[in-house]
Amino acid sequence: MEDNFDVIIIGGGPGGYVCAIRAAQLGLKTACIESRGTLGGTCLNVGCIPSKSLLKLSESFHKAQKDFNSQGIEFTGLKLNLDKMMMNKNKSVQVLTKGIEFLFKKNNVTYIKGKGVLFSKNDVIVYEGEKKTSYKAKNIVIATGSAPSSLPGIEINEENIVSSTGALALKEIPKKFIVIGGGYIGLEMGSVWSRLGSEVTVLEYLDHITPGMDKEVSAEFLKILTKQGIKFKLNSKVTSVVKKDNQVEITFTNNQTSEKEIVLADKVLVSVGRKPYTEGLNLTKMGIKKDAQGKIEVNKKLQTSVNNIYALGDVIKGPMLAHKAEEEGIAVAEIIAGQAGHVNYDIIPGVVYTSPEVAAVGKTEEQLKSEKISYKVGKFPFLANSRAKVNNETDGFVKILADSKTDRVLGVHMIGPHTGDMIAEMALAMEFGASAEDIARTCHAHPTHTEAVKEAALAVDKRAIHF
Repeated sequence: MEDNFDVIIIGGGPGGYVCAIRAAQLGLKTACIESRGTLGGTCLNVGCIPSKSLLKLSESFHKAQKDFNSQGIEFTGLKLNLDKMMMNKNKSVQVLTKGIEFLFKKNNVTYIKGKGVLFSKNDVIVYEGEKKTSYKAKNIVIATGSAPSSLPGIEINEENIVSSTGALALKEIPKKFIVIGGGYIGLEMGSVWSRLGSEVTVLEYLDHITPGMDKEVSAEFLKILTKQGIKFKLNSKVTSVVKKDNQVEITFTNNQTSEKEIVLADKVLVSVGRKPYTEGLNLTKMGIKKDAQGKIEVNKKLQTSVNNIYALGDVIKGPMLAHKAEEEGIAVAEIIAGQAGHVNYDIIPGVVYTSPEVAAVGKTEEQLKSEKISYKVGKFPFLANSRAKVNNETDGFVKILADSKTDRVLGVHMIGPHTGDMIAEMALAMEFGASAEDIARTCHAHPTHTEAVKEAALAVDKRAIHF
């Protein structure tokens, strides 16, 4: 194998493998190094893809238990086979990882297994067991992703104190399941195990869940999840998590009252964020700068302080989202090829894949207020949407924020059925600078959930038809 490349990407996650494919499409001789043994990174192997499998299956089980009978679908003998559920999840992951390998072959990307380490600005050494191989590249891309964070003094053992990785692979349904952290991952995993029969309690340090989300949506989300049976203890600072016989003892204090509380659980999920994974890359030796959070500093062209070495995805600033990394991967490949790569960081959607889903793009009300931007609000509840009504999916609403002078859409926030798909329309609208009026005048098919978007756009100027 020729060991000289135009581009070497270290990391085969969403950002890395997409960058590799796009670079190869542009005629660059490309290699991608991955240490995991399978491509796709955290997202595909132990993150967003397997979690969606469990979210969907657990939702189906819950509906069969709770809803179907009242809707005229009657049966007896419903059983949960957790082993089969996990096998289905694992099979989906295997198929998709093999799919990326196929795409590499199709696009002539060289796939190198092992741990990549920077040796110089043009040299990468790959360690695979005892084997050590050197490769040369005109350009190098760091796309090594992130790893779960923990709290001081709390050790994740992936047995009874787990990260999201362990929460996706439990061998039995815990009677009591504690989630530390009320963010996206914690609430998704909490929803899965709650639907399957666990008593779930979420401990959150702040006075609200989903930090950074529009506060009105966050409050509605809390209300809905509470109605579904998940318990919440807000303003809670966890001080210790220790094994106690066959259980785990969690100690936490109330931030307002300083009152201490101790609870026991069968499993504890530590979901307090993720940190960039840059260990062992030789960044300091290379003179590649990092910020106070350990993220690699890059310029607008995603170049590090060494100009032929680029970085993208979770190792740099911005939301730790697979689709954000993918956009950066394409941008980096195009920049290296001499084109004008571009990422619009103002229009990156975020989704929580619970039931109902929560989706958002653009500014929140809180951000607009702090930036002193004058805005109008249009809201429409799914309770008034015919498709949601007949499907018994009436929780939530669509909320559109538009500039009060220009009517340009500044942010959209949704909680309700299928909003993870619906948010794409709004991201596209915002990318092209659409006004609320533009959306209101666009014909939406009936009966669909997307009509709630049209009605919310009409509501911006107080002319919603069905509410």
